[in-house]
Amino acid sequence: MFDILVKASPERVRGMNRPPEIALSKVPEVTLAFWIIKIAATTLGETGGDALSMTMHLGYALSTAVFFSLFIGAVAAQVASKSFSPLLYWAVIVATTTAGTTMADYADRSLGIGYVGGSLMLFTILMIVLGLWWLSMGTVSVNNITSRKAELFYWMTILLT
Repeated sequence: MFDILVKASPERVRGMNRPPEIALSKVPEVTLAFWIIKIAATTLGETGGDALSMTMHLGYALSTAVFFSLFIGAVAAQVASKSFSPLLYWAVIVATTTAGTTMADYADRSLGIGYVGGSLMLFTILMIVLGLWWLSMGTVSVNNITSRKAELFYWMTILLT
């Protein structure tokens, strides 16, 4: 089912014309399909966040904790995986969107700092994560996610965007 989101064969998933170290990457190449699914996942994230926080009356703090826990579980499974798995990858993407949107809603509505304040807070944390990634790995390239350390930085960056 997820083969249409990334190329189906291992050579094509990893990129036929990519250097060997990049061919081992556990993330897909960024394509039009990637962005279409990412946008749809963001919509799903907003809907999921609103369902828990507003419809089920759990509030933004508890909803953020629930979705952040799901994100941690999905990332742990993805990082533990030995190779690229489209289903697992997109599960983490959906987990980042639900956790990310509830974090933004929590900053806006519970902390009272508004979307601008929340955006500035997340942007600052993002710059710190990117800086630490660069300092520890010498690069922030998403084309060479072959180590667990790089993958953890990758997912933290995705969460904060």
